[in-house]
Amino acid sequence: MIRINLLGTPKPKNRRSSAPSLPAIEIGNVGSPMVKVLVAIVLVVGWNGFTWYRLDRQAQDIAAKMKVAEQRNRELAEVKAKYLERQKEADTYKRRVDVIDQLRAAQHGPVDLLNTIGDTVNHTEAVWLSSMKDQGTSIAIDGMALSADAVASLIGNLQKTGYFKNIEIKETYQDSGIKDMQAFQFTLTCEKKS
Repeated sequence: MIRINLLGTPKPKNRRSSAPSLPAIEIGNVGSPMVKVLVAIVLVVGWNGFTWYRLDRQAQDIAAKMKVAEQRNRELAEVKAKYLERQKEADTYKRRVDVIDQLRAAQHGPVDLLNTIGDTVNHTEAVWLSSMKDQGTSIAIDGMALSADAVASLIGNLQKTGYFKNIEIKETYQDSGIKDMQAFQFTLTCEKKS
């Protein structure tokens, strides 16, 4: 049998060595500075290329997301503009309704006052009114009655309505211009309840 030593190491002369020999491979002289510089440049260029590619992909993803976000922002801006316009219309409508309600409430005030006084005078015998002036918180009433008792009845009936809290006679006198019967001219001041 022929043995060929491929490792290139001399065969040990003493067969009794306990450690087996390990194969060894020689590449040559790798330690030249030119090879080291080229390897370093290749590694740096490779790393820079990989980093640039990864950052470029991230930039493209961010740009795509920005386009979607800007489109959504435009859509929401249109919705917001429509909402604000509708809200402005609703506020305008509410103000108009409030003004109409205030006018209706103010309209009922004088109507209620006239109805109350008219019903009270109609239910009081021998009393006629010649004028009535609304002075804000009070009312001045001028009229004529056939007796002083009729004026007192009118004051009592006005108090019973609950519309007035204080009723005073400013003056009352007998009218001498009427000769066929007895007539009293009177002036009342009635303070309205709140």
